[in-house]
Amino acid sequence: MGIFDKLTGTRRPVGGVRPLPAAEVRAALLALDGPDAPFVLRDGTPKEAADLVAVWRIPPGPWHPRRGQTRLRLVPAAREVRTLDEKWEALEPGEVSFNGTGLAYSRGPLTTVSKQWTLERGPDGRRRLQETSAFSSARVTSPLRDTVLAAGWTWRGVFRW
Repeated sequence: MGIFDKLTGTRRPVGGVRPLPAAEVRAALLALDGPDAPFVLRDGTPKEAADLVAVWRIPPGPWHPRRGQTRLRLVPAAREVRTLDEKWEALEPGEVSFNGTGLAYSRGPLTTVSKQWTLERGPDGRRRLQETSAFSSARVTSPLRDTVLAAGWTWRGVFRW
């Protein structure tokens, strides 16, 4: 594993795993979608240039990203799935967005963790912080990545298509 593989989050399957055909990898990924999944998996559009798109299910909250998705492109010749994470976050008051949406855009292999807390009294009467909501992009990418690796394919993060 080289330095670029660490930066992009590239993972390779363990030795001895027979690679599955692309259609079976796609079917295995689509089987992950469901009401309890931390994402909604759908077909990619021509504009997205992706085979599948995992749209993140993000709980509402002021510190969470407003929208996020992971684009997946299957490359059968290399037996790898190339992934591109995208995230849109609300700007702080006074900040200016270049596209006029009021959202900051990030892409590449992203690690997003955000939590929301409230101050409340515990059973012993002492004040404590209680986590009310949390989001981690790892909850989205981990099942996708593990499925790809179990299929004998490489998981490769990219910064652009």
